[in-house]
Amino acid sequence: MINEILVGKYMWFVFALLSAVFAAATSILAKIGIEGINSNLATAIRTVVVLVMAWGMVFITGTQNEVADISTKSWTFLILSGIATGLSWLCYYKALQIGEASKVVPVDKFSVVITMILAFIILKETVTTKVIVGGILITAGTFVMIL
Repeated sequence: MINEILVGKYMWFVFALLSAVFAAATSILAKIGIEGINSNLATAIRTVVVLVMAWGMVFITGTQNEVADISTKSWTFLILSGIATGLSWLCYYKALQIGEASKVVPVDKFSVVITMILAFIILKETVTTKVIVGGILITAGTFVMIL
């Protein structure tokens, strides 16, 4: 029982950590793979792979029938999120193609600070001293990495 509670309580961290590991691998693999290829074409190839993987998971988990239950609000915001993701990937791949991965990635990850600010403004999440200090440290770290 206690083990199940702990697993449930901290599972978000396991997935977030795996996300960070895969994001790091993505950057290195992309930098190697993008050499000599148009960044927009590279983004398109990556997107097709992600599309196949995502729909594969939908069918593996048997959730494809839930598409009809998605609200208009959810469709709207998921589409807007997809557009933002596409624009982010296009810009990221172009930056990665012309810049050093060790400098591009920290600037890209500055999205953490921007997300925190938007979460405070749009989602009305609680502003705490810990979050502000963390945001300042991430900002300082980003500038140290790119200088």
